[in-house]
This record gives sequence, structure tokens and C-alpha cells, in this order.
Amino acid sequence: MGRGRVQLKRIENKINRQVTFSKRRSGLLKKAHEISVLCDADVALIVFSTKGKLFEYSTDSGMDRILERYERYSFAERELIGSEPDSQGNWSLEYAKLKSKVEILQKNQRHFMGEDLDKLSLKELQNLEQQLDFALKQIRSRKNQLVHESISELQKKGKELEEQNNQLGKKLKEKEKELAKQTRWEQQIQGQNSPSFLLSQTLGTLPSLNIGGPYQGRSNGGEVEGREPQARPTTLMPPWMLRHVNE
Repeated sequence: MGRGRVQLKRIENKINRQVTFSKRRSGLLKKAHEISVLCDADVALIVFSTKGKLFEYSTDSGMDRILERYERYSFAERELIGSEPDSQGNWSLEYAKLKSKVEILQKNQRHFMGEDLDKLSLKELQNLEQQLDFALKQIRSRKNQLVHESISELQKKGKELEEQNNQLGKKLKEKEKELAKQTRWEQQIQGQNSPSFLLSQTLGTLPSLNIGGPYQGRSNGGEVEGREPQARPTTLMPPWMLRHVNE
């Protein structure tokens, strides 16, 4: 014989009402915990007894956080309803969808960061590991591509700098040759303008002098013959010395 359906109405007996409250409260808290674990849902449960005693349950996110989210959701929904009453249903449905997507993305982000992994099953952890491995492969591939591009760019710049260095070396050698040629030419000009060089040039243009003059000699036969004046070494003398010699 099965259990009959309980009629939902206020239990008049005070003792029976308190016993039923204790049993149903424990079952309700258990169901809230089960749905939070099985479905990874944020659950907040608040129960006040007839005597005003508080009974509550919340997931790991905390009662304050859940209530804050509830307040934001209610405020946003009220704003949508007040601004566009004609499209109330559509906006509410769209907001619920977007809110669900945001929560899923936030949950996935926490999982990728290695957080909140205690609630995941073995299969979910394996899927998460595969996603991370694929992401790491993509990241490494992109990193290697950037490294190769950077190396190629540095090699190109190195060749350009080497060519510029060679060109500058050639120009420097040409400048050194021109400078050496100009230095030799200046030294020649300075040598020609020096006093010693001018004196030697002036003395070179003077005539040769025979200071001794002609003299007569006797030959073996006693005859006097005129002799050619003996050539004397040419001496280059300045003009003032020549005047004294002639006197």
C-alpha cells in the first residue's frame, strides 16, 4: 500500500508543524547543496521559521556575493522594464542569455587559471587539459614565428650596417690619400719659400770668378810664354763679397 499524497495546506497542529518544518528544512538544504555540486550553480537559501529563527545555505561564493548579484540583476531588469515596457519579454530573455554566457566565460576563465578545479569531474579535467595543450601549441607556434622574423630582421640590419661600414671605410681611405697628397704639396711649397732654398737659387745664377788673375811663366827653353790662367774652383759668393774682391 503506497503512501498517499499529502495535501498542501497549513498544518494546524503546532507540534506536527514544527516536526515537518525540521524535516523539510533539512531536505531542502540537502537539495540545494546537491544542485550546487551537480550543476555548478551558485545557490543561496534563506529560511525563517515561524519564531523568526534564521536558517541559510550558500555555495562557496558566499551569501553576500550572491545577494549582490541578485540586486544587480533585479535593478537591471527593472531598468529594462521601465524604459521599454512593450519589449519586456524580449529584453528579459536576451539579458538572461547574455548573463548566462558571461557566467560561463568567467567560469572557464577561472578553470584556465587553475582555479575552482575541485568541482570538475575527470572527463571535464581531461577536456580542459586538451584545450590547454592546444592553446600552448598555438602560442609556441606564434612565438617561434615571431622569433624567426626578429632574427631575419636583425640579420638584414646587420648586412646593411656592414655595407655602410665598408662604404665609410673606402671613403676614409680616399680622404687619407687626399690629405697625404695635400700635406706633401704644402711641404714642397713651404720648402721653396724657405730662406736657404732662395739663397741657393740666387747663388746658382751668379757667374764664376777667377780671383788669382793671369800670370806669366817660364818654359824650359827660357822663353816666356803666356799661360792660360789656371781654372779655379767656382765659388758661389754673394754680391757684397764680390765688390770687396774686385777692389
